[in-house]
Amino acid sequence: MAFGCAAIAQQIPLSQRMANTAIARWPQGHFAGPEETLQWNFELATLLNGMNATWYSTADGAYFRYIKESVDALVSSDGSIPTYDAAANTLDDIALGRQLLLLYRVTRDVRYLKAATLLRKQLSTQPRTASGGFWHTQMYPDQMWLDDLYMAEPFYAEYADVFQEPQDFANITQQFTLIEAHTWDPKSGLLAHAWDESRKQPWSDNTTGASRIFWADGMGWYMMALVDALRSYPQNDPGRAKLIAILNRTAQAVANVQDPQTGLWYQVMDKPNEKGNYPESSAACMFVYALEKGVRMGYLPPQYSANASRAWNGIKGRFVKTEVDGSITLTSTVKAIGLGDAPYRDGSYDSYVHASVGDNDPNAIGAFLLAATEMENAPEAGFDAHGQTVLVDAWFNSQKRKNAAGQEESFHYKWNDMSDSGNSLLGSIFASYGVALETLYDAPTTKNLEQAQYYVIASPDNPSKNPNPHYARPEDGEQIAAWVKSGGILVMLENDPPNADIEHFNNISDRFGIHFNTVLSHHVVGDDFAAGQIPVQPDGALFHHAHTLYMKDTCTISVFGHARALLTDRGTIVMATAKYGKGTVLAVVDPWLYNEYTDGRKHPPVHDNFAAGQEVVRWLIEQEKQQ
Repeated sequence: MAFGCAAIAQQIPLSQRMANTAIARWPQGHFAGPEETLQWNFELATLLNGMNATWYSTADGAYFRYIKESVDALVSSDGSIPTYDAAANTLDDIALGRQLLLLYRVTRDVRYLKAATLLRKQLSTQPRTASGGFWHTQMYPDQMWLDDLYMAEPFYAEYADVFQEPQDFANITQQFTLIEAHTWDPKSGLLAHAWDESRKQPWSDNTTGASRIFWADGMGWYMMALVDALRSYPQNDPGRAKLIAILNRTAQAVANVQDPQTGLWYQVMDKPNEKGNYPESSAACMFVYALEKGVRMGYLPPQYSANASRAWNGIKGRFVKTEVDGSITLTSTVKAIGLGDAPYRDGSYDSYVHASVGDNDPNAIGAFLLAATEMENAPEAGFDAHGQTVLVDAWFNSQKRKNAAGQEESFHYKWNDMSDSGNSLLGSIFASYGVALETLYDAPTTKNLEQAQYYVIASPDNPSKNPNPHYARPEDGEQIAAWVKSGGILVMLENDPPNADIEHFNNISDRFGIHFNTVLSHHVVGDDFAAGQIPVQPDGALFHHAHTLYMKDTCTISVFGHARALLTDRGTIVMATAKYGKGTVLAVVDPWLYNEYTDGRKHPPVHDNFAAGQEVVRWLIEQEKQQ
């Protein structure tokens, strides 16, 4: 029976097999002994970062629920964190802030923001070196460690982005540039594990203040911090280019010391042949994630995908073990390594290669999940969509709301809206192909559209949603049509008549032979989900796999001219398409790919809008490629 379970389990992608194993092994993120109290710690943060990536890659709500249950066990109802000690000024404690931001952004529950704000306040008072670098902790004055950057900066950057504090990016950039400048080795390009600006520590160089060892995990933490923090940077922030340059320098140095036989990296990176040195699993996972994500996001050139692929094969061949019950073990992970303290850790070669090594370390599992989701999506990113841009409309649907900090923010079918109303899951599908996500807040002129390959308009405002709607005008249709004719891909996602403007939106759609009808279809009352279910057969016109879509309260479509139906249900057209010049138009009767219908938290598993959305995005990219 156990063999049968293992065989079935191996049909599931490796990321999910590992995530499922972690959930079973560590309920509520409790990986310490059963007699030990749950603690606020960075190991859990890294594990949950990996779980978050798995959720966004699969839209399986079980992974989100695991994140929420794990954090809820540590955060009180008033937003306090009983096991967090702000006075310790430990940067490791900042790492879980990313999960607090995730939970706030998804659920809009203010207690998560209250907890996140506690961590943000620590950064405001964190002791600094004379040059402005955050101390590793109150106990270690004047010291910066490479791992600190992963603990603090991605959270710091996301908080600055979400809560409109762009001035913070200069400080975030300073943290990255400071430690690189003072730990960089001009011979190898590698970065030493730590830097003591005071040069008082016995482990620090008398001249540079840097430690002596190039620790694989240290560089792994630093590279992951770069790719994660960069995601929150404004495009026009001068620090963005600096961080991308650092990432490229670091990637080159890491690639230079990748073992040609195994594709892995040694614990002490520049001494592969030294006695006691060995390939280490968590660093390899970190490098795979940073390199592949760096390529996907356009920060690194495509050549580094080959480095990531060789390493991923090495990880699977050397460190991954499938147990008889189908669970997964990740072997050969170094445990905690530090400098100073008592008994004193002197930063010697021996201290790094003789540190404790074991299996199934939470940090390593988190890094493994991050690497696995990137590599499993890598074929999508390799579908030649790098350098392309998808714009989401914020003009015809220009709704705003107040966040928990009292700031006004755009929401409703937007990439950065992670709540039920957002399009962040759809954005993640585009991003898996390497497509950049942007938002158009102005009217869609040909000038405003010219840098984009795709333009998505969802549920244009009517007065019930926005007292001052920007109705689509004939001249808007003319501008958009000119852009489509030159090769643009237009996606029009309508809604039912009470919740969206249809009359004026036809000023755009009619130009392509597609007309949205002001009738109510697929009306759902309460939990009568069947009324909104739409079966899809794999006929190849758009879908190559069977699906059950869910669209609640829709309009319908009529087509004329060169437009044609792509999907019908109950005698009505649900999806239509038209070729127009070099471009393509896709029209749907509902904004069915927004988070509430895709993220797996609420709807029955029979609804697979996310999987269907993956096919739709691939189809859109195919249309662009066929020009």
